[in-house]
Amino acid sequence: MTDVRPFLPDPLIEPVIRMALAEDLGRAGDVTARACVPPGTRLKAVFVGRRAGVMAGGDCVRLAVLAMDPAASVLVTLPEGAAFEAGTELVAVEGDARAILAAERTALNLLGRLCGIATLTRAYVAAVAGTSARVADTRKTTPGLRALEKHAVLCGGGFNHRFGLDDAILIKDNHVAVCGGAAEAVRRARASVGHLMKIEVEVDTLDQFDDVLAESPDVVMLDNFTLPMLRQAVERADVSPFGRPVLEASGGVSLETIGEIARTGVDVISVGALTHSAAALDVGLDAR
Repeated sequence: MTDVRPFLPDPLIEPVIRMALAEDLGRAGDVTARACVPPGTRLKAVFVGRRAGVMAGGDCVRLAVLAMDPAASVLVTLPEGAAFEAGTELVAVEGDARAILAAERTALNLLGRLCGIATLTRAYVAAVAGTSARVADTRKTTPGLRALEKHAVLCGGGFNHRFGLDDAILIKDNHVAVCGGAAEAVRRARASVGHLMKIEVEVDTLDQFDDVLAESPDVVMLDNFTLPMLRQAVERADVSPFGRPVLEASGGVSLETIGEIARTGVDVISVGALTHSAAALDVGLDAR
């Protein structure tokens, strides 16, 4: 069977690691380690999950340690997307003690952040089990960390929405206001882009929904629709003579509400909270 676990290439991670290490090392480097740890001291240690969660960010740890000690041994013991219990060893390292201590906080910050996102995403995915709805992220990410945070969503079993402004057209309420209507905005978009560019339009009423259906957008975002409105939109899309677009529910989605939203029959539920509200998972580094 093909390995389909989420994978993030090193060149996408390395700039973040360099920036974070430079921020932490400051003007003089780790003065504490230099003052307390004799040169050449070796350290064996493990990064451990203090709480149960979902693994994401093992390569961030690896690259942070290797940036400080290229000769270090780093073993990511748990694959991306794997669930773990409290006390589980996530990454084992051995190398120059000063280097590992200097990389510790950068590695823990990224590992904890990404595991937190993956863990929260897994909870949302579990809440829609038994339906056909997919859980997707948004662009509400930490500036500079979008690729990493969206990777963590994949690790949790979610799906990625667009990465930036350039990979799909998403006509939102302010675009609609400027264009004079949602249907008109879709017409303008269709006339100006190539056949490979997807077009999504946001609507907040059923009347708007009916208008845009006639323009055959690829995706319609149902923004802050009530459950009855979502069901009506699904019913109308299913019998539309213009073809059925993908229906995406968005706005105010929580763990308590996502199950009912999924059962209306929508195809995608986008959740900004996956990245903007995920708490960092408690992880630590233990010397051995």
